[in-house]
This record gives sequence, structure tokens and C-alpha cells, in this order.
Amino acid sequence: MIRHIRTAARALLAAGLLVTGTPAGASPAAAAAAPTALTASDYTLTSDYHQYDTLDSALATTLGTSAVHTVMEHANHDRQALPASFSVAGLTTGFRFDDGDNSDCQSFPQGITTSRDAVGTANSGNYDGHQLVLVSWYTKDGCGGAQQRSRITLVDWDATYPDTYRKILLVEPTGTAAAPDFKDVPIHAGGVSWYGDHLYVADTGRGMRVFDLRKILNTDTGGTADQIGRRPGGAYYAHNYAYVLPQIGTVTAQTASGAKLVWSSVSLDRVSRSIVMTEYTCQADCVDYPNRPPRAVRFPFAAGATTFAATTTASQALQLPWYNLNGVASHNGRWWFNSSGQKKLYYWTPTAGASTFAWVGGGESLSYWEDATGPDLLWSLQETTGGRNVFAVTQSTYGGG
Repeated sequence: MIRHIRTAARALLAAGLLVTGTPAGASPAAAAAAPTALTASDYTLTSDYHQYDTLDSALATTLGTSAVHTVMEHANHDRQALPASFSVAGLTTGFRFDDGDNSDCQSFPQGITTSRDAVGTANSGNYDGHQLVLVSWYTKDGCGGAQQRSRITLVDWDATYPDTYRKILLVEPTGTAAAPDFKDVPIHAGGVSWYGDHLYVADTGRGMRVFDLRKILNTDTGGTADQIGRRPGGAYYAHNYAYVLPQIGTVTAQTASGAKLVWSSVSLDRVSRSIVMTEYTCQADCVDYPNRPPRAVRFPFAAGATTFAATTTASQALQLPWYNLNGVASHNGRWWFNSSGQKKLYYWTPTAGASTFAWVGGGESLSYWEDATGPDLLWSLQETTGGRNVFAVTQSTYGGG
């Protein structure tokens, strides 16, 4: 995430694109500090998956929907290979966006999830017949401007399409059943988790917004880049996006004690069937984010569902000793935390303790990739303009065992 940090030293530390010195993951340094347990019952969620039912139904009737495979058949951007200069220990695979997205000073990639999150390893991790990597982005109203909207990118990962991706605008339904409309979702989209058909997108000060990938809407192209929503005459424009994904509901967080949670990043843990979240905070000098130790909290899904119950109590809460955290992952009792500001990847289990590994600069969210036939992976990405590498490393390289 792009952060407003006052000191020049911190800015220079966060700017690096590649790991320098000892290769990342080559030799972990023992961490002096480790997470400590907090009272999990202090953290709860309330969920509403039917918040926009009437408007979503009206929009689908008016505009029509497209399945994920149809969207990908019309993918109009080509992903590129990782540059030869990119190096990180345990590197297995990855890609880079096209030149336009790689250098865009208005839009920044943030969260990452995959069809392996959505469906697991069954049927080779295919959703709607295909393996996909999904990345969330936020867009400003100009280079260095105010946050304006957010989107997702669906990226082919089995070369069926081949090697392509498509952008889909995230929107919030508005209007009435007789005249449905939509507007931009101006959130940071710092983390994203795909579980079943549901997409959970972090909303920093609130919790998560929920979307359903079976409900992608078709829109009209040909309008101007700033046009959004229903126009006189009945056309629906979306900044020239051909597809939009409307919000279906909201998952709202409550905190019984301590500061309100800052939902900076989220990730799916398929083993415990939960979403884990973490906060971006600083030791000092943050302008837009808290200057205090961060927390990580685990929230379980309802039994047998890809949704949360109406009210959910956290099953685990941790006080963390690390700062500038942009990514979190958990799997089978193990945790990973990515610090963009420190260029470190922290690994922790309650029994083995904590370890620290060198990591990339500009690093963002993490996603755990289960594999039935090969080593499990950790996916991550960099947001830095000109160096937006999306990559996967063997999780065992980073303490995962």
C-alpha cells in the first residue's frame, strides 16, 4: 500500500523493488519478539448478505450477467513474464501486468487470491473450468490524487485463454427497483479473499464488502472515462469497463475493547475455514494510519458455508510485534506476515516461535496456494510503479515446512 510516512529513511526503505544483500529466505534470523494472545471474544462480525438483493436483481434483469468463463473469453490484456532481474528465494512462477498497468501512476494492485482459495485442489483448482489469479486494485483521480474507485483483475493461469486478463469494476448498487443504478466503490481494497462464489474485499475502517462472482454485469462501453452509472436514455457506463461486479452485502467489524480494527489485508485459511486479517500500523511517523502495535484476528465461517453467520466471534486474536504489515496468510496453524516498510516476511507458529526472512520491497498481500501434486506456494505481489511483479514462492522456503 502507498503510505504517507514522514521520514525520508522510511520512504527510501519502502521504495526498493528487489531484495538486496542476502537472498530472501536464504537464512532466517531469529526474531526476538513474537505474537501474544489477545481475548478473541473482544472481536466480532455482523454480516448481511442480502443488503442489495432487490437492486442486484433489478440490475441483472436490466443489464444481463456474464459467467467468469465468458468474461475470460473476452479478456483483452496480455500478461507478461517476470523480468529476468526479479529474484526472490523459493521463486516458482509468476507474471507481470502489461506495460500500461505496470506503469500506471493512478492505479495500484493490492490484494491477491486465487481459484485455489475458491475451490481448493479438487479438479486442479478450477473455478468455472479454469485456474485464475485475482488481484484487487484501487484507483486515484489523478497521479497523486484522491482515492476514487476500485476494481479486480481476473488473470488466466492455465493458458486456456491464453495468458490474458480482464479488468472488472467494483460497484455499489443504488437507485430503485424501477430504476436501478450503481456507483463506484472508493476503497483501498488492500486485501481480498475468494471462497466458493463469494469475494471478500477489505474495507479499511469497516470490515469487508462482499461480492458474488456469479453476478458479473454487462455494461455499455463508449462513454467517457469519468462516466459511471445510468445515463439519460438508459445506457449504463462504468468508466469504459465492459463488466462490473456489484456488491451484495457487508461484513462489519466490532471491537469490545481497544482501538477499532484497521482492515488492511485479509487472506483465506482453507484448513480452519476462516478469514484472517491484519492491520497496517507504524511505530511512529504515520500520518494516515495508527502509530501503535498491530493485531491479527481470525474469523471462522459458518459451518458448511462460504458465508459468515449473522454474528461471528473471532476464534483467535494476536498482538503483533511487527509494523508496516501489508499482507497476512495462515494455514494449518502457521502464520506469515509481510512488512513492506521493513522488506521482511515474518513466520510464526505457537510452538516453533518466530523467524524473519528477507523479502521484496513494495510487497502487498499474501495468498496460500494448496497443491495436491507439488509443493504448496505463497502468492504475493508488488505495488511499486514500474515493478508490479506477481509471484509465487514455495512456502517451505519461508519456515512453512
